[in-house]
Order: sequence, then structure tokens, then C-alpha cells
Amino acid sequence: MMARCDAFVFLDSVQFTRRDWRTRNRIKTAQGPLWLTIPVKQKGNYLAPIDAMEIAEPGWAAKHLRSIEGAYRRGAGFSSVIDAVRAAYAAVADQPMLSAVNQHLTEALCALLGITTPFLRDVELLPRERLDALDPTQRLVELAAATGATHYLSGPSAQAYLDEGAFAARGMAVEWMSYAGLPEYPQLWGGFEPAVSVLDPILTLGPDGARAVLGA
Repeated sequence: MMARCDAFVFLDSVQFTRRDWRTRNRIKTAQGPLWLTIPVKQKGNYLAPIDAMEIAEPGWAAKHLRSIEGAYRRGAGFSSVIDAVRAAYAAVADQPMLSAVNQHLTEALCALLGITTPFLRDVELLPRERLDALDPTQRLVELAAATGATHYLSGPSAQAYLDEGAFAARGMAVEWMSYAGLPEYPQLWGGFEPAVSVLDPILTLGPDGARAVLGA
């Protein structure tokens, strides 16, 4: 999605959701898929926005790196990118806020894949009070309009609630991202598992191989 866009906006002023991809992702290991999780302080934060979530355990980055290095040391791309992965983790190991960590790691992964799409934050485009007052679709409409967009590219799950007419009324078309047809690629540790982090193809195949698989 990021490779296809002219701009990507982090929507982090909305309510944090538990057991979601914002705090965890999966890698493949010899023992099967493993969740890499960033623990956050949830007590008293049930209505908090994503960008207010604090990290609960300072040692999470080192734990992630140990798991990644153990799982992918045999990967063809390991030696060429592991220093960049280590540097990305080192840069955020002491960062207290989840959003800042996710944004930095996302930008680091995009750099490995050669994706140069500009990244913006929702609160940089519109005041937080304005964003809070809008319904889910109108919030996206206003953010897209603030960037001068003519098209909005959405993930498929938003089809359950997104009102395309609201975009059309502002002269914007909605396009839907499809993940159908993504090819399988050789993975470590058994049969193909699609629901894993982009680190899997990067470390298994190297950046060029990952770009070919992902169409990035």
C-alpha cells in the first residue's frame, strides 16, 4: 500500500485497540510462528488514543532482536540487512511511546525496500479536536483532503464501514487494496505461512527478493 501511495498518513489520534497489529507481529521460527509483542501500559488507558500509549517493558527491543536473529540467521538476506535491523531497534529501544516506535520501524523497513513515500501524522494535518469530532469516514475524508488527494487507497477491511459517497462528494475516488495473488516464496522452517511480518521476506530473500514478491 505504501509503495502505491503519494503520501501515507499515520492515524494515531484514534482510540487504541487491544490485541491488534499495532503492538505485535509474527515471524517464523523452527518451533512455528512466534508473536513479537511490545507490551504497553493498559491499566486506566481503555479509551486512550494510540499516540498516548506508553511502552511497559524496557527490554522488549533486545528480546525481539534475539528472536529475529535466531529465526533468520540461515536466511539468504540475513547478512546484508541484519545491521540495518539492529540499528532500527537500537534507535527506539529507549523510546517510551508506542506510536513513535512504530513510525520509526515502519520508516526503516520502507528504507530497506526502497519505498520513498512521504509519511505524515494525522495531528500534523488537522487539529486533534477537529479529528475527535468527526465520524470514522469523515475523518478520513478530511485528512485526505488536507493532503490535496484525488484518490484514497484503503485496506479491504474498511469496506464494512467506509462511505465512498462521502469521498465522492469531495471529488475523491476510493480504491481498495487487494492482497489476492501475492505469490508464495521460499521460507525457512517448513511450509508457506503468509501471515508474518515483512521482515520474513526481507531476511529470507534479501531486499531485492522481497521487493519482487511484494510488488514494491
